Amino acid sequence: MPGKLILCGTPIGNLDDLSPRAAGALSTADVVACEDTRRTRKLLAHTGVRARQLVSYHEGNERRRAEELLARIAGGETVVVVSDAGMPGLSDPGFRLVRGCVDVGLPVEVIPGPSAAVTALAVSGLPPGRFVFEGFLPRKSGDRRRQIEAVRDERRTLVFYESPHRIEDSLADLAELLGD
Repeated sequence: MPGKLILCGTPIGNLDDLSPRAAGALSTADVVACEDTRRTRKLLAHTGVRARQLVSYHEGNERRRAEELLARIAGGETVVVVSDAGMPGLSDPGFRLVRGCVDVGLPVEVIPGPSAAVTALAVSGLPPGRFVFEGFLPRKSGDRRRQIEAVRDERRTLVFYESPHRIEDSLADLAELLGD
């Protein structure tokens, strides 16, 4: 009998935002796959959860690890995937594993949780009714500028993710190409 994949939303700031359902899934999972085991251990300790097994699942090992986790799910295990903050698969590892499960008919569940994009949009004062989520902008200036130019005529609110060490360059490109 196959196991299942559970995508589990995690707090984007306050660790108390982890839902009781998410804590329950983490405590009963055969394996918890996470971006940074140190960060996830802090979350687990805060909630009093002891994971059976914790494995790293990040951008650098996602392709290889997804195959391993898919085999474990097919073998009957429950795998819970968490990101460092927010919803796995949304600009964080998870998509490849979900795609693999869907392709072979293995069950996938989601335990909703915080999303930085929606949270930022809600407090931004920008029109939230219709928006476009662009994820992370490319690292290289030329690629980044091409992506920004591609949405230049978009009338819906634009939401981007960016890392702290690239924010100044990205904001300069956004201001130059889209205006203030």
